[in-house]
Amino acid sequence: MNRYRHYSNINRIFLLILDITLIAFAFKISNLFRYGNLELEHQYSIFFVMFGLMWWIVSGFKNFVFRVDGFVPLEKKFANLLNAFILHAFLLASCIVIFNLEQLSRLLLLYTYLSTALLIGFSRLVLAQVNKYFTRSDMAYSRFVIVGTGPAAIALYQTFNNNDNPGTKFMGFFDDEPDMNSPYSNLVKGSVDDLKEFCLQNSIDEVYYTLPLNNKEQIDELSAFADDNFLYLRIVPDFSAIVQRDVNMYFYNNIPMISIRKEPLEMITNRLVKRAFDIVFSLGVILFMFPILLPIIALAIRISSPGPIFFKQLRPGKKNRLFVCYKFRTMRVNNQTELQATKNDPRITRVGAFLRKTNLDELPQFFNVLLGDMSVVGPRPNLVSQLDHYSKVITKYKIRHFVTPGITGYAQVSGFRGETKEVHLMEKRVEYDVKYMENWSFMMDMRIIFLTVWNMIKGEKNAY
Repeated sequence: MNRYRHYSNINRIFLLILDITLIAFAFKISNLFRYGNLELEHQYSIFFVMFGLMWWIVSGFKNFVFRVDGFVPLEKKFANLLNAFILHAFLLASCIVIFNLEQLSRLLLLYTYLSTALLIGFSRLVLAQVNKYFTRSDMAYSRFVIVGTGPAAIALYQTFNNNDNPGTKFMGFFDDEPDMNSPYSNLVKGSVDDLKEFCLQNSIDEVYYTLPLNNKEQIDELSAFADDNFLYLRIVPDFSAIVQRDVNMYFYNNIPMISIRKEPLEMITNRLVKRAFDIVFSLGVILFMFPILLPIIALAIRISSPGPIFFKQLRPGKKNRLFVCYKFRTMRVNNQTELQATKNDPRITRVGAFLRKTNLDELPQFFNVLLGDMSVVGPRPNLVSQLDHYSKVITKYKIRHFVTPGITGYAQVSGFRGETKEVHLMEKRVEYDVKYMENWSFMMDMRIIFLTVWNMIKGEKNAY
């Protein structure tokens, strides 16, 4: 809604100013703890500007960092903040290395991050409570009613009620034939004929129409009434009979369309962002890590067992198109390449076990990413034999192939990697792959990459 878009823009500007103020305060407090005074030295003043600039950039990636309304659950708000701080730390560390700012006090940096996180986190908690109080008070500037008491009406009411829609207040249901056994029957204020008088007497701003759309005369009459009295009439179609899950609705010119499966990567802008990141990230790994690690790993592989340095194998990619997937060879040369690796697999060499444990065997796949066959993050490409088998026994198995496969994925960082002896293990992996597709965001990719690196450091029991 336009007024909510206006609210959102003001909200973002206000919270950005508040965040920068809190960051400045955090710098002062941290300097006091570290050096005993509030005055920042010149280098730390420059660092403060860089710190604030990085926060502004990060907030641009994740709009929900600036959400205090109830449409985003409290735990989700703090998860967004945590993701934002992780990305912020990554960008800031890169700037420190690039601009050679290593003389900065690590202790001051730690104090600053802790105090900034506490201050911003606490501010969001306070603002969320203030928003909740404002929403439920008589100061709410937008009052709305719902026409109808069917499933769509109840679902709409529950959504607004649970999410504390910013600055709005529910004033009642209107229906000619309400269900008096409904737990919400006490909220019915009258029939549809009573609606007009009620709206005028109670300064109603918005009317949500959830009845069947076959009564054109009634809809036209309410539309004319709304126009004459400066009300917003919102028509909420009831698709509950044909749609049983979250969907995407969009317009092609003036034609409304519904996408049954929610998939953010359907949007070309999201695909461009993901592809641009894949190119930059894979080029970085190929140019800076590969030249150093390749000679060491190649020598170790050759010493451990005779055979090629690289292992290549056909894997199903996006829409089941086969591509040549590259890895460092971790097994002795054998004729059982379509057989999944198992714990204590005799085919795996000692060097191969280390490469698998640390995920270093996947490094050549960054060339696959650069070529466009893979992404840095996405569902892991399974064996061709697994595709043939599991697509017949797992209902949603093929859905994971709607997106480009990845070097690492949501299922892998959630504990579902390694051998899949039983069907239910693959079902869980597919479940997480589908969740990734339906909830993709740039910050989600950053979190998965961070967790992948963290798992490489601490080790995983299922990595073999």
